[in-house]
Amino acid sequence: MSLIFRMIYLLVASFFKPRLPIMYPENTLTLRVLPNDLDINMHMNNGRYLTICDLSRVDMFLRTGFARTMQKEGWIPVVSEHTMKYKKPLNPFQKYDVHMKITSWDEKAFHMEHRFLVAGRVVAEGTSRGCALSKSGVIAPEQVIETVRSQTV
Repeated sequence: MSLIFRMIYLLVASFFKPRLPIMYPENTLTLRVLPNDLDINMHMNNGRYLTICDLSRVDMFLRTGFARTMQKEGWIPVVSEHTMKYKKPLNPFQKYDVHMKITSWDEKAFHMEHRFLVAGRVVAEGTSRGCALSKSGVIAPEQVIETVRSQTV
């Protein structure tokens, strides 16, 4: 399944999932390693992990109402930093969960944690920092939270 089909699936599936709070949201996606995820070593490519983290963020944006707020306000999401640690490979057609949560924020960015699990066991984990941008610059996370809350009530 190409990434566009995963994204379409995610967009449709998000309508049937429960809403998430804007404060410290957590979500989990269950996926499978597909042939187009593989590298020359026949396991999931390290770059694909980052793409799957992006999909997880999109799921969170949709389910918290942040996606709708970004659209209304003309904001765009930006990842400013991302690190990954790989512990075990993900093999062809292997089923896995990717768990994401926002752990904290500062004056400019949200801090996120990503864990890839197989049967409850961590096979890769990472952290990222991301923010919302407007034409005038970075929007403080506190303002993002308040705006999402006011638009989703």
